Amino acid sequence: MQTRTVAGIGMTLLAAGLVTIFLLTYDPNEVPAPDAAPARGERPDPVRPGSPEEAQTFLDAYNEAYQAAWTRAEGAKFNAGADITAAHTAARIEADRALADFTGSRAVIERLRLFRDLPGLTELQERQIEVAWQLAAHAPATAPARVAEMLATEAVLTDSLYAFRYVLRAPGADPRPVTPNEIDAILRDSRDPALRRAAWDCSKTVGPKLKDGVEKLQGLRNANAREMGFSSFFGLEVADYGLTSAEMMALMDEILAALRPLYEQLHCWVRHELAARYGEPVPDLIPAHWLGNRWGQSWPGLVPAADTGDLLRDAEPQWLVEQAERFYLSLGFEPLPANFWARSDLYALPANATRRKNTHASAWHIDLDRDVRALMSIEPGFEWFQTTHHELGHVYYYLSYARPEVPMVLRRGANRAFHEGVGSLIELAASQRPYLARLDLVAAGGTSGGTSGGSSGDTPDEIAWLLEQALTGGVVFLPFACGTMTHWEHDLYEEDLPRHLYNTRWWELAARHQGIAPPEPRGEEHCDPATKTHVIDDPAQYYDYALSTVILHQLHRYICREILQADVHAADYYGNRAVGLYLESILRLGATRDWSRVMREATGEGLSADAMLEYFAPLQAWLEERNAGRPVGF
Repeated sequence: MQTRTVAGIGMTLLAAGLVTIFLLTYDPNEVPAPDAAPARGERPDPVRPGSPEEAQTFLDAYNEAYQAAWTRAEGAKFNAGADITAAHTAARIEADRALADFTGSRAVIERLRLFRDLPGLTELQERQIEVAWQLAAHAPATAPARVAEMLATEAVLTDSLYAFRYVLRAPGADPRPVTPNEIDAILRDSRDPALRRAAWDCSKTVGPKLKDGVEKLQGLRNANAREMGFSSFFGLEVADYGLTSAEMMALMDEILAALRPLYEQLHCWVRHELAARYGEPVPDLIPAHWLGNRWGQSWPGLVPAADTGDLLRDAEPQWLVEQAERFYLSLGFEPLPANFWARSDLYALPANATRRKNTHASAWHIDLDRDVRALMSIEPGFEWFQTTHHELGHVYYYLSYARPEVPMVLRRGANRAFHEGVGSLIELAASQRPYLARLDLVAAGGTSGGTSGGSSGDTPDEIAWLLEQALTGGVVFLPFACGTMTHWEHDLYEEDLPRHLYNTRWWELAARHQGIAPPEPRGEEHCDPATKTHVIDDPAQYYDYALSTVILHQLHRYICREILQADVHAADYYGNRAVGLYLESILRLGATRDWSRVMREATGEGLSADAMLEYFAPLQAWLEERNAGRPVGF
């Protein structure tokens, strides 16, 4: 281990240790020593035990140590993702353990128990205490061996997933190594069913190697959460929203029910299109390898008139991320800090690279202050154009709430979905015709907007764009996110799903919610859910992405109606400072206020799928016309 790493871990442990010593030894009733007596004329200001003042003293110390421990852990995680080596994995495990040793320490838990129901606390104090309690529940020091085993297992599984060597075994060709990006390209672009099947099968080969670890994490995570009074690890994670597991699942089912009529129409149209493409009978459930995504969460390549596959194929990767920054600058946000460009890892590695890295795009708030970074593998193409705009949304969210009024432990989104919602909102804005026309990427035409804020996207050209957005965005995504993924993780933790049902339950849920099926039955020798990185390194939180999809459409509708007076299908945010001020008013709050109140104040309404359904209403009418006479549903 490098000297710098050891020193950094030492400083983190020292900071955590000093605060722990403070928490263990601090006595608000202690009588000052004679040399500490107040000066003549001054009156002592004692801190009452079990008082809001004592709580604030604790929180001040907690936030200072939390920032130090977080910074070391986040830096180690970033290094482990940017350069997958045994040394970086070891450093990550040690730094994660140091953070857990602090947030889950007995001293912290004891103090939090004292303050959780204390009368007289401010809302800001209450919110800090509740977040700190949830952090403690992830790694309580009452079970140090279990926590250490959990952290080590998470790190090893993450590395196993991202360092896995995929081998494509296509019919009539020699086996050859492929990257995840190459697998995705085949599924997106190939018209050869045999090659598609080989690529899809290849994408699942990592699953069996991860199954033992997933089972181990299931038990370890649940044990930690239940020890702290949560129903399960899933229950702990949904507590970020102030909801129980049952309430979150009811919300997921409510969204799915609202979306179902539109999704069934889209599913019907797609299965007829794909059956014609591959010369097969129209199936009830769509074979998974017919779709342009490894998990069927996005269905690109079906709308030639709106196909963005050739857009920006010759663009310089650096231009893509610089243009994303220009978008935010046009709204009035500040330039990215110099350290973003110096410390981020933005571009795809060459084929002969000597290092391996996590290829999943992500944004990082290293020190909860100004050290912001991104880890991406940017290549030419429209998908990365969208992704760079999305990831910088997270970065600007970080920078907006990195201000003294927001305590360190509340430097996060109003809820986790808000973070994704803001990134996805800008991704949507970056995909609309006026902005693309501004960059000379598409012809200017299409709807030009109006003053009603309504939906006029009913021309053939606009229907093609709406169809593409539905296929590659929320309409196809929500049945995976609200349905398959969230229900599977709920069952894994809340119902203690047994190992021998992991794969069976996954495909039952995929059939029920997405209307898709594997190319042939897949038994428990496989572990297809484990191929989704979030099961390992962002667990029991996939509903964040689902809720963010709903939130982004509500924010977008408000911006179009109240600020731009534009059609929701043809809005141009670029250069509009009023849009920037509106967004900044939300971002700067961090988690200092209840998310449902923030949502209502920002949009005038509670969480609802209505804005999304309104956005796609012209498409639903078009699909119903095309599907006339066909059996709809699955």
